[in-house]
Amino acid sequence: MKKAAFLLLASAVCAQDAAETAFQKYDTDRDGKVTPDELPQSALFKRFDTNGDGHITLVETRGVMGGSSGMPADLDQGRKLWQRLDKNTDGRLTRDEVPQEAVFARFDTDNDGIITQQEARRVVENALKPSPPSNPSPSVPVVTSGPRVLKGTDLGIGRQIADLGFTDLAGAPHKLSEFKSTVIAMTSATCPVSKKYLHSLARLETDLRAQNIALILVNPFASESEEEIKAQLSEAKITTTYVHDKEKALAAALDARTTTEVFLIDSTRTLIYRGALDDQYGIDYSHDAPRTRYLRDAVAAMLAGSRPAIAATAAPGCELDFPGRNAAQTTITYHRDVARILQQNCVTCHRESGIAPFALDDLAEVTDRAKVIKRVITEGTMPPWFAAPVPEGKDSPWANDCSLSARDKTDLLAWIDSADRPAGDPADAPAPLVFEDEWTIGKPDLIVQLPRPVSIKADGYMPYQFLTTETTLTEDKWVQGYEIIPTDRTVVHHVLVNVHRKGRKVRDRDEGTGGYWAAYVPGNASQVYPEGFARKLPAGATVSFQIHYTPSGKATQDQLRMGLIFAKSEPRYLVETLGVPKRRISIPPGEANHVEVHTQTVPYDMNVMAFMAHMHVRGKAFKYELVTTDGAETLLDIPRYDFNWQLRYDLARPRVLPRGAQLKITALYDNSAGNKANPDPTKLVKWGAQTYDEMMIGYLETFRPLSTGAE
Repeated sequence: MKKAAFLLLASAVCAQDAAETAFQKYDTDRDGKVTPDELPQSALFKRFDTNGDGHITLVETRGVMGGSSGMPADLDQGRKLWQRLDKNTDGRLTRDEVPQEAVFARFDTDNDGIITQQEARRVVENALKPSPPSNPSPSVPVVTSGPRVLKGTDLGIGRQIADLGFTDLAGAPHKLSEFKSTVIAMTSATCPVSKKYLHSLARLETDLRAQNIALILVNPFASESEEEIKAQLSEAKITTTYVHDKEKALAAALDARTTTEVFLIDSTRTLIYRGALDDQYGIDYSHDAPRTRYLRDAVAAMLAGSRPAIAATAAPGCELDFPGRNAAQTTITYHRDVARILQQNCVTCHRESGIAPFALDDLAEVTDRAKVIKRVITEGTMPPWFAAPVPEGKDSPWANDCSLSARDKTDLLAWIDSADRPAGDPADAPAPLVFEDEWTIGKPDLIVQLPRPVSIKADGYMPYQFLTTETTLTEDKWVQGYEIIPTDRTVVHHVLVNVHRKGRKVRDRDEGTGGYWAAYVPGNASQVYPEGFARKLPAGATVSFQIHYTPSGKATQDQLRMGLIFAKSEPRYLVETLGVPKRRISIPPGEANHVEVHTQTVPYDMNVMAFMAHMHVRGKAFKYELVTTDGAETLLDIPRYDFNWQLRYDLARPRVLPRGAQLKITALYDNSAGNKANPDPTKLVKWGAQTYDEMMIGYLETFRPLSTGAE
């Protein structure tokens, strides 16, 4: 193909991109066809269903929108266009010569600010190839997130609550009738959503008292200690009536569903409202302030003598469970079976002093949270692993695949759903696991710590923090392993660490686009490389930390540390993490399935050890593909991206990406109101460092030989 031809194809290539985006928007079940149910506008459907077979394919969409086929015949016209744009006649095009940003970005595949003839040729050749058939992602379960409106009369709204009796934390007996209008709020000292709402409850206590309405807090978890409850109440300065409902009698009488559910009861003990306090916090998100104050709106309606507009919602939190309501029988026992499954899959994090919010290493704790366990394993959010399932009969390509096996899931659900959840014989219990008190990688050779503590507020939202620390090394060091330990793990969402040579000006400007030197996410805080592999730490380097803190309900401080293990000898391979970003993203307001695609040429034979995808709270799915002359191959498919778990996917065997191939990353975003984590569904979202902005970065952990013995 002659070099001028690509200019004539630019509009066709851009039209093809638009056609693919439109097709993916309407092909909601990802089966490679758009049906009348997915595109109900009959006239529009008929226009695109060009062969009249009752469904629309991508080929038909391209045919209607353009960019489907055909080499331009008039190469002389293309040559004239090139000459007109290539003003300095150097055979290359710069941004000044091609000011159309979308066209330039499409052809500048290596992001070096220049379009070469080779780049143009590859883009055009790939654009003209028929796309491989679409392989639909596996069914993705719906994940519990924020509140949703429910039908009130189905949940007892308008009925009278019995005159319930209970004993408060101080041992004093009470009956519901001794209070006038009342709010009963379920709570917990360990449930993470409940903890975030603690200061909201403290403010609610003050406001309700001014309106002559009582507040009663009810904790239905027997496994939580009186000491941790009192410490929590003291920190939040809550003095209202508190009930430790160890037998779940009060919770069962109310048929409470979660640890964040609230009940508004008037002076005649009529149930006025039940559900979420507001929508500030969910299972997987936090907002700086609530948008809808369900309970406060219901209180205002009650005081005005009217019914609330919303009388019932689901309240996201830790699900409550009432023994004896199940009917199934099982031979699975806790000590013989369940304890072992939890040891293998959960207890590393869910233990005393672990990074998880509560422990799952004894029967009482597991029984209290049985329904929570059922939800998270059914939804697939725990254990945290979001790569597409491996086809049956095939080995996992991932060295760190922590997904729950089919057998373990079946046995856990059988025990949870059984009538009595049999404990079994304690003699059958596994030996308890022993964990390191501090560094899991061993005693570090060097510890790099934040220069000062960072204060984290109790609730709301915090922008990313950027801090640097100077090292005092007088010679270069090779680092074979690292571990990052926050002083308060409950508030650290993720950390990106970069290393800057001595004398280099350090600014928080690349926002991770150039890769990272080390990273932390809960449950993935360390990395030790095989013998002969290491990262370089130059003499006198500056270490920078970009930290995302998420308030957890208690004001605290963090001064995290990074421990380093030096290689015993000079390595054979240098380990680096490279970033493949697309900065020019533009996500329309209200769009639930917006697609962004970025393709970049592999500059050399690249040895890849791991992948990590990065988006923010609108991120919905992410995919890596390798495009060669043989077609497209999926390297990693994340059909349900979760911002709360920025996981690294380690290959069991390193993969070579050949020079000249195309690495294609595809990101799917949900900027609609249906995304409960969305900060503002009315906003056109573009690239930015903060959570309310968006990013699109594909990280690759790579290694290359150190043939000269120096980097």
